[in-house]
Amino acid sequence: MKNYFSEGDKTKIIDAIQVAELKTSGEIRVHIDKTCNEDVLDRAAWWFKKLNMHKTAERNGVLIYIAMESKKFAILGDSGINAVVPKDFWEEVKEEMLSFFKRNEFVFGIVHGVSRVGDYLKQHFPYKKDDVNELPDDISFGIK
Repeated sequence: MKNYFSEGDKTKIIDAIQVAELKTSGEIRVHIDKTCNEDVLDRAAWWFKKLNMHKTAERNGVLIYIAMESKKFAILGDSGINAVVPKDFWEEVKEEMLSFFKRNEFVFGIVHGVSRVGDYLKQHFPYKKDDVNELPDDISFGIK
């Protein structure tokens, strides 16, 4: 499943996560699935928990979940970030990402989404000198 992206593509995505997290105490993860045969938000929530994203100190983790072959994706934020984002923020970011995906520019779409999420997290959860990277920055791949 890791074959959806070249090593260079994976590096671009991981770099985007690391750059975004330098601005915020929030945590951003990207998970790539092959297929999703259920409600995409349910599947994203399952991975959110499996990846321990609900265990950040400020509950400010955000998961970008993508099922490549099913052509489904979701952005899921934890309770801390969901308490401060406008109700249409996740849909707005999804629409922006989708514009890239429709042109088969998946890496650019993911990088754009990570950047937008990072910018918003920065407003409400700024980086602190003693910040600890609570979650890995790598892309997770796998099936349920």
